[in-house]
Amino acid sequence: MAKDKKKEKKKSGISLNLVLIFQLIIMLGLVLAITKIISLRTRENSDAHLKMTTDERAQVILNYVEVSERQLKDFSKAAQVAELLEDPDNEEKTQIAQKFTRDFALDIPYLEGLYISKWDTTVLTHSTMMGSIGKATRTGEKLVQLQDAITNKGNNVYNTGIIMSPASGQQIVSMYKAVYGANGKAIGLVGMGIRTNGLINTLDRISGANKNEADKEVQALNEQSALKNAFYYMLKAEDSTYVFHDNGDKVGQAVDIPELKKLCEEFADKKEDSNGQLEYTDGGKTYVSSYVYIAKYGWLFMINAPKSDVYSLTYAMRMFLGAFGIIVIVLTAVFFFINKRQERINQKLVSTIAKNAQTRQSLNTAMFKDVLTNANNRVSFAMDMEKADVSAAKPCYFMMFNIVGFSEINTRYGNDAGDRLLVRTVETLNDIFPDRAVYRTGSDEFVVMVPTENGQPAPEQVLNDVNTAFRQLMVPEKIDNLGAIYPKYKIAVIKRSGEADTAVVSALKEMTNRTGEATYGMIDYREM
Repeated sequence: MAKDKKKEKKKSGISLNLVLIFQLIIMLGLVLAITKIISLRTRENSDAHLKMTTDERAQVILNYVEVSERQLKDFSKAAQVAELLEDPDNEEKTQIAQKFTRDFALDIPYLEGLYISKWDTTVLTHSTMMGSIGKATRTGEKLVQLQDAITNKGNNVYNTGIIMSPASGQQIVSMYKAVYGANGKAIGLVGMGIRTNGLINTLDRISGANKNEADKEVQALNEQSALKNAFYYMLKAEDSTYVFHDNGDKVGQAVDIPELKKLCEEFADKKEDSNGQLEYTDGGKTYVSSYVYIAKYGWLFMINAPKSDVYSLTYAMRMFLGAFGIIVIVLTAVFFFINKRQERINQKLVSTIAKNAQTRQSLNTAMFKDVLTNANNRVSFAMDMEKADVSAAKPCYFMMFNIVGFSEINTRYGNDAGDRLLVRTVETLNDIFPDRAVYRTGSDEFVVMVPTENGQPAPEQVLNDVNTAFRQLMVPEKIDNLGAIYPKYKIAVIKRSGEADTAVVSALKEMTNRTGEATYGMIDYREM
């Protein structure tokens, strides 16, 4: 009898052990699965943040160069320029053109020089270097090459790119524009050199690859960023040389990092813009580099950051979940050997699992919200579209508000002012469209989703609300010591009666790009 009881107790113990082993396997599997999913999501988010930062900085570079090109083009259209080139020996016209050249140059920041010259490059006026007047800057084969390059550009600016100025030894953007006579033939040209100091200062001021260490507020924000130790390069793909480098001595020198040199060779003959990401090792340290190829000028702009910084959140999550896994194993092992404390251990496991679920919920919130404006992000928009109930019986309105010239606002008024404008935009949309989903689908664009119920609201009411929001958004934003921002927007509204997906953003973008800056009372509206 005693033996039978002992056998029954042993079978009960074996059964409990098997349950505990099975439970341990499940818990380990859950930990590994959660670790993989969260690591993947956080890594993708880190890559997307680095790419967005690179794209924005590349756009700053393009804006800087394109603004300079427009200024030279405007200068070339002036009557004083044409009149002088039609009669270059006229002293009175020369004096008038010289004064105009100097006055025009005063409005161009970081200008090295602005001038008018004959078609043979003999300088007639100059904003700064009076000693160059009367001298030709090109002769022989170099003159012919320059004339051909300028002529091939027609009425557009011939931009030679970023070079070292032979006059000052500083890095400049050098550009030329032909001036044509009444017969359609070139009668002369205008030229301009813009120092890259302004562009470098702008890139150094904005977050991500930030070198403005004197600003304590920027420093504090930067310390919390995964890009706190980031830096940027710009390479000339054609000859694999550095255009920008944190070590000034390397500017103009050959690229000395094999992976970057190979990248230059890959894009040397490409005619289309592109972007991507790579990893490289320099000085025994591994870096993640997000790059944008600007085909128009043959430049590769890249932001580089230590791999350990870019994926710090991923590594932290792995460590956290790894530690959590160890805790689960220890707790299960204790429970395995101390059966009498099973109830207490189970309660502890339930509590731990609940905390883990809460952590996952917090992480999901962070992944689906825009940190700056607290609006929903693109990931949230894509997921909402998958479960949205939109049909002919229950159509839905989608409206886009796109800030015009946002990069220029950041450049002129600073990144903090641009951030305030973004936050104010979301606050206004939340006020006008309460209880509606507001999404930040791009760096400067926002989408509001308004479902209908029993045919309401009607299109007239929606457009009235959009115009109300537009009127409030147009209120100037005062900036200390810099005046005020007068924001402008591109706005479009779509009433969707079919199944909704993320393509609605592309449709809204197409409408805003076609109509351009919004006009009160004339918002572009379409039913799909």
